[in-house]
Amino acid sequence: MRKALFYCIRAFGAWQTAGAIDPLPVLVLQYRTHKRIVGGALFVWMVIMRHECRHLNPYNLTFEELRTLLAEWGEPAYRARQVWQWLYRHLVDDADAMTNLPKTLRGRLTETFAFGVLTPVTELQSTDGHTRKWLLRLPDGEHIEAVLMEYDTRNTACISVQVGCAYACAFCATGQMGLMRHLTAGEIVAQIVHIERVLRAAGERPADGGHALTNIVFMGMGEPLSNYRETLKAIRILNHRDGLSFGARRMTLSTVGLVPAIRRLAEEPFQVNLAVSLHAPRDDLRTALLPINAQYPIADLMEAVRAYIHTTHRRVTFEYAMIDGINDDVALAHDLGRLLQGMLAHVNLIPLNAVPGSLWQGSPREQVRAFAQVLQETYNVPVTVRVRRGIDIAAGCGQLYAQVERRGRSIVPLDAYPTHAEAARTAARQHSS
Repeated sequence: MRKALFYCIRAFGAWQTAGAIDPLPVLVLQYRTHKRIVGGALFVWMVIMRHECRHLNPYNLTFEELRTLLAEWGEPAYRARQVWQWLYRHLVDDADAMTNLPKTLRGRLTETFAFGVLTPVTELQSTDGHTRKWLLRLPDGEHIEAVLMEYDTRNTACISVQVGCAYACAFCATGQMGLMRHLTAGEIVAQIVHIERVLRAAGERPADGGHALTNIVFMGMGEPLSNYRETLKAIRILNHRDGLSFGARRMTLSTVGLVPAIRRLAEEPFQVNLAVSLHAPRDDLRTALLPINAQYPIADLMEAVRAYIHTTHRRVTFEYAMIDGINDDVALAHDLGRLLQGMLAHVNLIPLNAVPGSLWQGSPREQVRAFAQVLQETYNVPVTVRVRRGIDIAAGCGQLYAQVERRGRSIVPLDAYPTHAEAARTAARQHSS
């Protein structure tokens, strides 16, 4: 009895400190700790009640879920569209700013929802003047990363779907930290809302689609197809015509090669793009770089990708990080060409971002050019050599997180990154020269 009382007090304290956060992550962690005796059950009950009654993440709701909730409150059907547009067209973070809603409804929204889903902890700007990276704190205290890459004709957001990653890719900082938890759909969507606000604050106006961003790549921390349900739910929210109205073809899911999930994705109604992180055309080398290859070898992966193309009639992109002396030999280019020849596919060659202290270095420009030439001229495989962006701020996922959280592999100390002023001065010098 004494022990049960102790766990009840612990559970109550955790519930009290949950405050305005989405309590589901806390529920998982605390339930694992307190599942014995009555305290665990009490905690579960209290958090569920709190989750149902107060402080929901508004970005977790699809339009249909929001409409159902407001109908249960006795609101007319058109209120859902009004609230939705305030969230995703006007990007407000306070119900009181929803001026065409009755005061009573605004009050109830304030009582129910926590609009401050993400808190920026660190913002870094590259000296290239076009790449920004944020470390964002989640309500449970965990952190994720998001990156904005600005080009002449497009703005691309690279966002996270998990805290950490379970797949331990050899050259990825996120893979070295393990998986802490999945993100909810609302936490994924909130990253886009944050970046869209940044762009609008800088004077960029939404295009006809309702957003200043033009492209979204799910290539930040985590494996999108491992967090399948929440990632697809986030896509539905971002795609809704009365909100940000992101076209599915403007969104790209990247995967290490989860074969069952690729087959499942082929049956989805969304025309999202698929990118496969290949990085090697031979099983022995790919398994060394991406351990998941031991479970889903290249032959199985290619079979699933071909089935995906046959079902969807959509081109698949293969991502290939060019690592000096590891996977950039011309003989491997021939292997890759034979593997992809005749497929509705495209290869992105990505010279690895080399930063001080890294064990991995990007391939020299001449080697990348020779590799691409083999693919294009010998096997007629379309190739793009990606522009290297954000090298000085370690824009590769997981590096900033590792520095702040002291988990995983950090390569550059936080104080070594340029400040906004330093980045602006460097960019100005480069432009003048």
